[in-house]
Amino acid sequence: MASSATAAAAAFISTKLITQQSSDLPPSSPTPTNKLSFLPTPSNNSASFKLLYAPYRNRSSPPVLNVLKTAVESASISFSDPTPLRDSILTPPKPTILVSEKLGEAGLQLLRTFANVDCSYNLSPDDLCAKISLCDALIVRSGTKVTRQVFQAAQGRLKVVGRAGVGIDNVDLQAATEFGCLVVNAPTANTIAAAEHAIALLASMARNVPQADASMKAGKWQRNKYVGVSLVGKTLAVMGFGKVGSEVARRAKGLGMNVIAHDPYAPADRARAIGVDLVSFDEAISTADFISLHMPLTPATSKIFNDETFSKMKKGARIINVARGGVIDEDALVRALDSGTVAQAALDVFTEEPPPKDSKLVQHENVIVTPHLGASTKEAQEGVAVEIAEAVVGALKGELAATAVNAPMVPAEVMSELAPYVVLAEKLGRLAVQLVAGGSGIQSVKVVYRSARDPDNLDTRLLRAMIVKGIIEPISISFVNLVNADFTAKQKGLRISEERVFVDSSPEYPVDSIQVQISNVQSKFASALSETGNISIDGKVKYGIPHLTGVGSFSVDVSLEGNLILCRQVDQPGMIGRVGNILGESNVNVSFMSVGRTAKRIKAIMAIGVDEEPDKDTLKKVGEVPAVEEFVFLEL
Repeated sequence: MASSATAAAAAFISTKLITQQSSDLPPSSPTPTNKLSFLPTPSNNSASFKLLYAPYRNRSSPPVLNVLKTAVESASISFSDPTPLRDSILTPPKPTILVSEKLGEAGLQLLRTFANVDCSYNLSPDDLCAKISLCDALIVRSGTKVTRQVFQAAQGRLKVVGRAGVGIDNVDLQAATEFGCLVVNAPTANTIAAAEHAIALLASMARNVPQADASMKAGKWQRNKYVGVSLVGKTLAVMGFGKVGSEVARRAKGLGMNVIAHDPYAPADRARAIGVDLVSFDEAISTADFISLHMPLTPATSKIFNDETFSKMKKGARIINVARGGVIDEDALVRALDSGTVAQAALDVFTEEPPPKDSKLVQHENVIVTPHLGASTKEAQEGVAVEIAEAVVGALKGELAATAVNAPMVPAEVMSELAPYVVLAEKLGRLAVQLVAGGSGIQSVKVVYRSARDPDNLDTRLLRAMIVKGIIEPISISFVNLVNADFTAKQKGLRISEERVFVDSSPEYPVDSIQVQISNVQSKFASALSETGNISIDGKVKYGIPHLTGVGSFSVDVSLEGNLILCRQVDQPGMIGRVGNILGESNVNVSFMSVGRTAKRIKAIMAIGVDEEPDKDTLKKVGEVPAVEEFVFLEL
């Protein structure tokens, strides 16, 4: 009797949902056919079942409940007690959150107030894939790899992945976005712990504490061997002046150190407020006695501390790294230690973790090491747990998370129209930031959209987000998208203003052109400065392809593909051939070339697209051409 009643109720409610969709469900809702699953549940009543409605993330969605309520209450099926049936359908089930690595108890308690929590540690990839289809959210640390296979195995149910920490190298962001899964992290809770660990390593290294401790435990008394150096009056260069870097600077000032910093995005006034001078990269490494690394690992910073960098340092410099291991070329550091260029190093992070047992760097007598303990304090672990729990719960409730690190889902029709402009916006941002000379910091960016559309019909949020993404991401750990673009820009002290200018063109296209201006900065390429002294670049989409159409006061027309060399030159015959020959001799393929000039035989800018990155010698030869007044290489 129970099974037949269940089947009858299921059939009735399925029919009711389908017939009422046009009036009760949102117009964009998918047809419920084949989306309803009725799961019989143990009950003492004649029938009881749960309904799973896959297309809705929030099963308490009012349109769905209105349909279900009408369907259940108008059912003509007789039950001994219909209340459990009605409650089973109308009460949304709690979401399930899988926690695959150890999380602080405070965070777990917060999760349990909202969801069913499954703490399953040390899962193999196969075990994770087997479990994930039953979960609405997944919380990991750095040990769990959330691959495309995991998202595929989730079959659309997984809505949120929370990374308890900052780095998200272990999460496939592209796959997460494709499968409509939000990824959030916890970037602030471990700031103080990381800063304190950097100071601990700094002091321990300066006074040889680990070596002296090991010596005494071996039964030795070697006071003369472990004479250290004082910190007071020494210069500390903080490489990366974000949350952790600025906290390290505060503490180093308290130790009587002179602190300088390098960070292209750090506002100079914020640095001055704590007595820190912002300087160029080369000035920082060449003048510092101690160098503390707090930069993210990006393509631009990978192995940035290499043989060339070490050769520019003051002899006997000391290095601390609690950021990312990959920013140091570890073999080059061993050579610098052996030669005495670098006197000591204190490392908490490594390119490979754990490092090989026979690592020359780890075993070096002038290196002290810890096993990635930067965030390992009781307070930081609890703080990270609470921060990620709040972010995951908020995301499951449908709230926008400021710590979201992947792009949100965009309606297909909007994405289709904006797709080439999104690419243009990001590339203009990337070009603009590469034109900024180090040391001054970026604070103000203006974006000008020229369009034939009414401003009310031009939503620029996604374009603005992509410009912010292009400016910030190349040398930052931040991941920028529509959700967090404004928040991230504000955190970086970056003011974004927008202007819409009407032009008499076809309103069929959302944007005629985009101009990006960066003010109050120095430029690596003086010709990129406009008459007002701002770095200014223009671009537009032609035949679906992003093009650079303006640099400073010069007009150009080049496709934004591959890499780009900009040269300012005296406008005279033979320049294209001379530069082209230099590139050709180095096997650098030229994909396009465009010349814009102010007046005949006066000044011109040559924009050269190249498929490969020219080596330093090749670029030097370009710069040595007598008529070339300045040049810059830009990666797209």
